[in-house]
Amino acid sequence: MKKRMLTELGMGTSLRRQDYTEAAVRAVKDALWHNSINLAELFGRDKSDMLIDLEIGVQQPDLVAQDTLAAVFPYGQVTISVVKGGLDVPRADGGNPTVIANAAISVSFEMEA
Repeated sequence: MKKRMLTELGMGTSLRRQDYTEAAVRAVKDALWHNSINLAELFGRDKSDMLIDLEIGVQQPDLVAQDTLAAVFPYGQVTISVVKGGLDVPRADGGNPTVIANAAISVSFEMEA
């Protein structure tokens, strides 16, 4: 049975380039850096046993390179979902909007019932 053990949140931006992937990567790193718990070790598990569910919210989900997001994680089995969310904030000078991405990372393990 899959049991969620941890959820962490993060936010990332692309200020001028309107790069949805970079904003998403920054959101993932922000969420990861909030937590330094060695979760796998607490349960006597290998880090590769971690089931990582990543949800990213941006205004243009199709512009996010999921393989780039997966590469941020050094271990674990990553499942990625990119959905409409975040914000595109218009710039006063009429340039590309500032892109804001939100990340939710949940870590689970297969556990006995």
